[in-house]
Amino acid sequence: MSIFSYHLIELPFIDAVKRIFSNPISKSTKGLVHSEYMTAMTLGSSIFSTSRVLIGQVAVFIQWENESALENYLEEDHFGKVLSKGWHVRLSFIREWGKFSGFKIPNDKAQLESPNSPVIAVTVARMKPLEVPRFIHWGRPVEKLVRDHPGTTLSLASVKFPNTVSTFSIWKSEKEMTEMVHGHSKVENPKRHSNAMQERERKDFHFEFTTLRFKPLAEFGKWKGQSNFIPSN
Repeated sequence: MSIFSYHLIELPFIDAVKRIFSNPISKSTKGLVHSEYMTAMTLGSSIFSTSRVLIGQVAVFIQWENESALENYLEEDHFGKVLSKGWHVRLSFIREWGKFSGFKIPNDKAQLESPNSPVIAVTVARMKPLEVPRFIHWGRPVEKLVRDHPGTTLSLASVKFPNTVSTFSIWKSEKEMTEMVHGHSKVENPKRHSNAMQERERKDFHFEFTTLRFKPLAEFGKWKGQSNFIPSN
């Protein structure tokens, strides 16, 4: 059964820069469906802040034919061994909105035990260059909403030049994530996300865009000295 994995790893600056241009995950990797290698960003930070694009922090989002392919990659591949020293979570697909080339959406869908079960959301988009200023105007308030929301345990953005952007967030419950999406959270200015989505529907920011929702299966390793980001039911 197809699974997804999301990886975070800190690399030396020069090493991280080289990998941006070398595409370290070979398309011929056994069991690989698709991967996106990206540089992490701090959600909500100023566009000109040094924390906006964190070159030494790498985020990798991957789809595999099955879990054995992922395990073999982490154990046998050179870059897989690098990733195994970081943090990653294994994911079972629940739902998709939109489309993004490369990923193959499984026919079999996981089910959460209840609306109070933890859930993970990943967005991936390819930007229209002329829409970047408008996207930043509407997107940064949403980044701050997700970053500061009491329902998230880990959230970040990532980018792959020239035009791929992505977000990743772990939610304590599907209920809290859904409330955020629809503007019903009990936080300041709760409609930031729903307002941005209405603006996107009016005039799209992207060539392609998808939001994927997942059931977390297991997490491994540490990120910035922390672990156990997935809440226990």
